[in-house]
Amino acid sequence: MKIATPFDVPELACLVNSAYRGDSARKGWTFESDLFDGIRTSEALLAEMLAKSDTNILLRRNQETQALVGSVYLEKKGDLMYLGMLTVSPEIQAKGLGKQLLAEAETLARTHGCDTIEITVISRRTELIAWYERRGYALTGETRPFPVEDTRFGLPKMALEFVVMRKELG
Repeated sequence: MKIATPFDVPELACLVNSAYRGDSARKGWTFESDLFDGIRTSEALLAEMLAKSDTNILLRRNQETQALVGSVYLEKKGDLMYLGMLTVSPEIQAKGLGKQLLAEAETLARTHGCDTIEITVISRRTELIAWYERRGYALTGETRPFPVEDTRFGLPKMALEFVVMRKELG
C-alpha cells in the first residue's frame, strides 16, 4: 500500500477517468458514461482532495510495470472514515483488486481509530450497491442529492441521487 502524493496526481487522474468514463471504462463494469457526460475527476480536484487534512488516497501499482492500477480515497471524519472513488483499471477489474483495496482501506480506518466506514453510491448503480453489500456494507436508508451545480464530477444526463451505505468495523 502506498499513499498518493502530488507527484501521483496526473497518473491518478488518468486511472480514475479511464475506469469511470469514456470507451476505456466499457471494458470494465464501473463505467458511468450512460449517466454522465464529461470526465470523472481532474488533476486540480485530486490535488485539492490530497491537500485536505485527514485525507489519503491509497494506491496500488502493478508489481512488474509499476503502472498505477488501483486507488481509493479516504477522509477521516471523527470516528467515521468516508470512502470514495474506489478505482480499479478496467483491464483488470473482477480479479480481486477492488476487494483488496477495500480491505486495506478498512485496515487503515481501524488504525486511525474509526469504527465505521461510510460510502455514497449513485442509486442507479444497483450492481455496485450489491457488490458493497456482499462485503458487509448496508444501506442506511439515507439519500443525498447529487451536486448538479458542481460540474467538476461530470454533467449528469438525468436526475441522480446518492444512497448512503455504512459498515461497522468490529
